[in-house]
Amino acid sequence: MTTDEETPVDPYADESAPETAEVRPGEGLDWVRIEAYLRAELPAELNLNGPFEVLQFPNGAANLTYMIRFGTTELVLRRPPFGTLAPGAHDMKREHKVLSRLWEFFDKAPRAYLFCDDHDIAGSDFFVMQRRQGEVVRGIIPESMRDLPDVGRRMGLALVDAIGEFHLLDPDEIGLGDLGRPEGFVERQVGGWKKRWDLVANPQHDARMTAIHAQLESSMPESQRVSFVHNDLKLDNSMFETGNPDKVVAFFDWDMTTLGDPLIDAGTLLNYWPNPDDSEEVRRASHDGMTRMGLPTRAEVAQRYGEKTDLDVSGIGWYEAFAQWKTAVVVQQLHHRWVVGDSTDERMETIADRVPALMLAAEGLLGS
Repeated sequence: MTTDEETPVDPYADESAPETAEVRPGEGLDWVRIEAYLRAELPAELNLNGPFEVLQFPNGAANLTYMIRFGTTELVLRRPPFGTLAPGAHDMKREHKVLSRLWEFFDKAPRAYLFCDDHDIAGSDFFVMQRRQGEVVRGIIPESMRDLPDVGRRMGLALVDAIGEFHLLDPDEIGLGDLGRPEGFVERQVGGWKKRWDLVANPQHDARMTAIHAQLESSMPESQRVSFVHNDLKLDNSMFETGNPDKVVAFFDWDMTTLGDPLIDAGTLLNYWPNPDDSEEVRRASHDGMTRMGLPTRAEVAQRYGEKTDLDVSGIGWYEAFAQWKTAVVVQQLHHRWVVGDSTDERMETIADRVPALMLAAEGLLGS
C-alpha cells in the first residue's frame, strides 16, 4: 500500500484542456448571417480577408464564447447562454462598454470592437473583441514555464498584483464613472444573490443557504473604497505571457463589472484559492491541480493584496464567506439550466454536487 507522500502527483504530468474545440452540439449559431454582418460592420483595419472559420472556447461555464477567424485574423465573439437568464446576468452591452474604453488604460483588458443588439443576427445581444495570446492556467503548469523556478508562487503573486493594479484605477478618468451605483453595493449583492437562489433553490439545501444569507446580512462590513469590481477574478479567468509567470496579459469575463467594494473581488479570488492543508471537505480550487502548483497561501495572497492596494484585509473572512455562498448559488443556477434543457454542457449535470462543500466553507468562515 502506498501513501500520497510516496507517490506524489506531478503537476506537470497532465495536458491542460484545449483552448479551442469544435462548437458543441446545440450551441451553434447562424454563422452565414453572422459572417456577412461582421464583414460589413467590423473595422476595416482588422483585415477580414480570407476564409471564415469558427471554433468554441469550451472551458467556460456560462456565456458562449467563440473564436472566429477571417484568414489570419482571430477575434472572439461572446453572447449569453440559451434559455432563461438570471436578472442582470450575461450583460453583453455592459461588457462591451467596459472593454471598449478600459483597454486604453489597463493593458489586461482586451479591446472590444463591436456590439450588436439585433437579435436576428445571433439570437441575442453579442459583441466581438480582440483575441489575446498567452497561457491560461487550469491547474497544470504550462510547458513554456516548466523549467522555471517557483512558477506557482510567481504566478500567484503576479495575479494578485494585477488585481491590485485594476482596483487602483480611477473609473471617472476612464469615462466609466457611471458603470454602477457604489452606494449600498455590498447590500445589493447579498440581497440580489438570495433572490437568484430563490429562483433555482434545491429544497435539500434551502434552510442552510437561507441561514448563511441571514448571517451575511447581519455581519456586513463597511466598504473602505469605491473601485471597479470585476466580480469573477480567479486564476483561470486570467492569461499569462507565454514563458513568463510574472506577467499577466489579460483578464476575461467582464460582463458583471461594476463599481463598488474591491474586497468583493479579493474574496472571490480567495474563494477559488487552495491552501496545502485544506481538508477534502472544504478544499478550494477551481481546478484540482491548483493544490499541487506551489501557489502562495491564502494568507500570503491577502497580505500581498492589502500591501498593493493599501486596504485593511483583517475582515477578509466575510468576503470569502460571501464568495463561497455566492458560488453555491452560481453552480445551482448552472445545474438548473441543464435540468430544464437550456444547457447541453454535460459538465452541468453534476456541478451542483459542490453545494454542500461551499456551504460548509461559508459556515466555517462565519463561525456558525
